[in-house]
Amino acid sequence: MRHCDTTRLSPAELLTAADSLLTELGDTPSAHGRMQMAYACSCDDGGMEVIYVSSAPTAPRAAPAPQGGEQTLGRPGGLLSQGTKQPYKVWRVRPEDRTLPSLANKLPLLGWYEREMMDLYGLRFEGHPEPNPLVLHEGEPRDPAPLASGFDPAAPARDYAPLPPIVPQVQGPDIQRLPFGPVRADIVESAQFLFFYIGEGILHYHPRLFYKHRAMEGRFQGATLATGAVLAERVSGIDSVAHALAFAQAVEGAMGWRAPPRARYLRVVLAELERLYNHLHYLGHLSKTTTLKVGEAEGHLLEERVKQINGRLTGSRFLRGLITPGGLRRDLDITGLDKALDSVNDEIDRYLQRLENTRSHLDRLMTTGRLERQVAFDQGACGPIERASNLDRDLRRDHPYANYEKVRFSVPVQQGGDAHARSMVRMEEIRESLAIIRQTIGRTKPGEVLRFDVMEDADPQGEGLGWVEATRGGLLYAVHLSEDRTRLQRVKIKEPSFSNWRVFPFTVEDSNMMDYAINEASFGLSIAGADR
Repeated sequence: MRHCDTTRLSPAELLTAADSLLTELGDTPSAHGRMQMAYACSCDDGGMEVIYVSSAPTAPRAAPAPQGGEQTLGRPGGLLSQGTKQPYKVWRVRPEDRTLPSLANKLPLLGWYEREMMDLYGLRFEGHPEPNPLVLHEGEPRDPAPLASGFDPAAPARDYAPLPPIVPQVQGPDIQRLPFGPVRADIVESAQFLFFYIGEGILHYHPRLFYKHRAMEGRFQGATLATGAVLAERVSGIDSVAHALAFAQAVEGAMGWRAPPRARYLRVVLAELERLYNHLHYLGHLSKTTTLKVGEAEGHLLEERVKQINGRLTGSRFLRGLITPGGLRRDLDITGLDKALDSVNDEIDRYLQRLENTRSHLDRLMTTGRLERQVAFDQGACGPIERASNLDRDLRRDHPYANYEKVRFSVPVQQGGDAHARSMVRMEEIRESLAIIRQTIGRTKPGEVLRFDVMEDADPQGEGLGWVEATRGGLLYAVHLSEDRTRLQRVKIKEPSFSNWRVFPFTVEDSNMMDYAINEASFGLSIAGADR
C-alpha cells in the first residue's frame, strides 16, 4: 500500500506485534505515533484479510532555512515534522477460520473496529472485552454478514426484532434508567443515549449509534474513481472537502498521480474554508447550550457569511463538486477571496474576544467533561478533542499533504481537557485558518488544475492511503482498486467522529445531567460521520 511500511503477520504473531508497537511508543502518549484503525478486506480467493494501520512516531527537527521565498510548515519557532515517504505502518493478517485474537485489551481504540468487523464481516475476535454488537445492535447476527462475500443485498428483508438489543445494566438502590432517543428533538441526528443516574449524578452512560447506517463503504464497491469522489463528499456533508480530499489522495497514491501545484494550493484553501465555517457553527451551538443567546445568533450569522463566500467562490456553500483524483474538476478565481475574508475578519475577531470574556459562558465550560490525556490517547481521540487534552498532533504538520508544507501556522494545544479547552482550541484554529488561507492565496500561481500523468511508480497492488486533518480530527481513506485500476474494490473510512464518539462516554460518567448538553456540544460530534 502506497505510503505504508507493510508487514504480513500470522494470527499467532499478532499479539507479539502489538506488544512491540506499545514498546516502540513508550510509556507516555506519543506525539505522533499511534494505532489508527483496522478493517476487513475480501481476497480474490474468497478469503478475508484484516488490515491494521498505525502512524509511525516522528521526531520534530529544526526547519531548514527558507529558500526562494518559500516558507516551511511548522510549529512556532520553525519546527518541522520529520519527513518520511512511509509515515504509516500496515499489518496484514489472514484470519484462521474467520477468527483472530482481539487486540482491544492492549490497544483499546481498536475495540469498536473489531466489533464493527464482527457485525459487518462475520469475523470473531477471541478475548474481546466487550463482544456485543455495535452496528447491528438488535436481533440475531446476520449470516452471511452484510459486507461479507455471499451476502445478497436483493434478498427479502428478514425480521430481526424478536431478540432485544444487548446493553449494559446498572442496578442498585435509587438508580434510575433513562433511555433518551433515538428521536430526540428538531432535526438532530438519530441516536439513543442510556443514562443510569441517581438524582443529577450520572453513574453510567451508553451511546447507541448506527440507527441510520448507510453502508457507505459498501457503496464504493464497483464505482469508478470519479464516482467515488462524489460519494466521498456525501459521507458527512459538513466535511465534504475533507472526505473528497482524503479519497482523492488515496487514489492518487495508488495510481502514482500527483495533482498540479495550483490544485494542491487550492485544496488547502478549500479545506481551511470548510474548517472556518464548521468552527463558527460549533461556537454558535456551544453558546446555545450555555444559554448565551447572543453568542448563538452571532456565531450562526458569521457561519452564514462564510458559507456565502464559499458559494460565490465555488458555486457550493458546502464546497462540493471540485476535488477529484488528479486535482480539481475546474479552476477557481481566488483574486477577490482575500477581500471577502477581510469583510468578516474583524467581526470574527470581535466575536471570539467577546466569548473569551463572557464569564457566564466560561463558568459553564470550565471543568465540564474533563478528558484525561492518557485516556484520550488510549481510546483514540483525535482533532481538537485530543489537542485540548495536551496531545500535540495534527496531520497537516506531522504528515503534510496538499501543500501544507509550504505555509506556516501554529497548532493550538490546551492542557485542561475540559469543554473550555476544547472551545479554546477551535477559536485559535479559526485564527490560524484565516492566516493559512491568506498565505496560500499569495503563493498560488496560474496553471493547470487537473492532471493524470504518472509522477511516481504506481502501487503494484493498486492500493493507496490518503489522510486529512479534517475539522473534527484525523480522517483516513484506504483505497483498493480493481485489477485494471478503473474501479474501486474496497474503500475503508477512518472517520474522526467514529473515534471521538468512542471517547465521549469517558467524560460523561461521574458528571451531572445539567452539564450533559454542554459536554456533548463541546465535542462537536457528527452522528452521520460515525454511522457512515
